[in-house]
Amino acid sequence: MKFCLVCRQPFSDAVWKCPACGHVPAERGEFMSFAPTLTAQSNGFNPDLFQRFEVIEVGHFWFVGRNEILRDRMLRHFPNAKNLFEIECGTGFVLSNMRRAFPAAQLNECDIFTEGLSFAKQRVPSAFLFQMNACHIPFRNEFDMIGSFDVLEHIEDDESALKQIFLACQAGGGLILTVPQHRWLWSSADDYAHHKRRYTRSELLEIVRLAGFEVEYVGSFISLLLPVMLISRLMQKSSQAEDQMDAGFKIGKLANSVLGVVLKVERWLIAKGLSFPLGGSLFAGCQEG
Repeated sequence: MKFCLVCRQPFSDAVWKCPACGHVPAERGEFMSFAPTLTAQSNGFNPDLFQRFEVIEVGHFWFVGRNEILRDRMLRHFPNAKNLFEIECGTGFVLSNMRRAFPAAQLNECDIFTEGLSFAKQRVPSAFLFQMNACHIPFRNEFDMIGSFDVLEHIEDDESALKQIFLACQAGGGLILTVPQHRWLWSSADDYAHHKRRYTRSELLEIVRLAGFEVEYVGSFISLLLPVMLISRLMQKSSQAEDQMDAGFKIGKLANSVLGVVLKVERWLIAKGLSFPLGGSLFAGCQEG
C-alpha cells in the first residue's frame, strides 16, 4: 500500500497522487523523488564514483562473493518472494542479482542519488526505481522481502530507518540485511565511505528487535579473509584516500582471483550451516514479528 509522506494517509490508487491531500511526488530527471532536498546533500560523497564502481563490481571478488552469499540467503529465507524492495541500490549490482534469483518478482529499488538509479535502470529496466530517504518510506504493508545491504551504517538514525522498514513489510514478510562488523576494524576506509558506525552482533540484534522483527539467522561473513582485511585496515589507518575509493577495490588480478576462491570456500561452508563468530560483515535474516 502506498503511503503519503505529507498527510500520512495510506492509499491503494494505481497513480502516485494522494486521494486525501492531492500531493504528487516530485520528479528528478526520469525518476520519482520522495526526498528531493536530499539529492543535493551529498555529505561529502562524490556521485561520480557510481560510474567507477559499476566497472569494478563486475569482477571484484568482494562484490561477486557477497552477491553469491546474498542470493543463497535470500532464497533460503524468502524463496517465494514476489514483491521485493532494495534500499539504497547504488549501481544496481545487487538488483541484477535479485532479478536472477527471482525472475518473476516485482523489483522495487531506491537510492538517495539519482545518479546511481540511472545505472541500476540500465541493469534492470523492469524495476520500479525512485529516490527516497530511508527514514521516510512511502509504503505500508507492501513488500514480502526488503533488502538493506551495507546501508544502515550510513544512516545517522538507523533505528528510525529499521522501524520504517518494518512498517513497509507485509505480514509474514521480512528483511535481509548486511552491515560492517567490529569497531576495531575501523580505519580511514570507513571515514571516506562516510560510515557512522561499525556494528557488534549484540548491537545489531537489539535495534532489529526494537523495530519489531524476529531474527531467524545472524552470522558473519568475510571471515576466512578477516586476517587479510585486518592487515589492510591497519595499513590504512594513517592513510587518506584522495579519490574516496577503498584501496581494497584496487588490487591485482592474481590477488583478486585467490581471494575470490577463498570467498567461494566460505560461501560453501556457510551454505552447509557453519556460522562464523567473527567477520568483516554481519548478515541477518529477519521476519516481520
